[in-house]
Amino acid sequence: MRTKTVKKDVAKKPAASKSATAARCASEAKKPAMKAVVFTVHAEKGKSVYLAGDFNGWDPAAKKMAFKARSGIYAASVKLAAGTYQYKFVIDGAWCADPENVNAVPNDQGTFNSVITVK
Repeated sequence: MRTKTVKKDVAKKPAASKSATAARCASEAKKPAMKAVVFTVHAEKGKSVYLAGDFNGWDPAAKKMAFKARSGIYAASVKLAAGTYQYKFVIDGAWCADPENVNAVPNDQGTFNSVITVK
């Protein structure tokens, strides 16, 4: 018995043109530069501590903060583009302005939001 060898046509992807590569690089260059911003707050070990702000839709559970035993603080890093942002800490369910940041604005809840400017 004789077997047939069947060759499959393999479609090769065309090489990216220089103009397509240039366009992709240009669009990447237009993205705002992101900077890692570290938020910290002093709270007792074992507390449930989160960071909420206009950069994460004020979601009280979006960014859990990690306890740093050596320094006794909770910390979280968030990548942000240049601009001004409002935020608060949520400690065991209670919303708290940053006690170490004097920059604050009143909010519609009758309290204050902390403000940070990223350059």
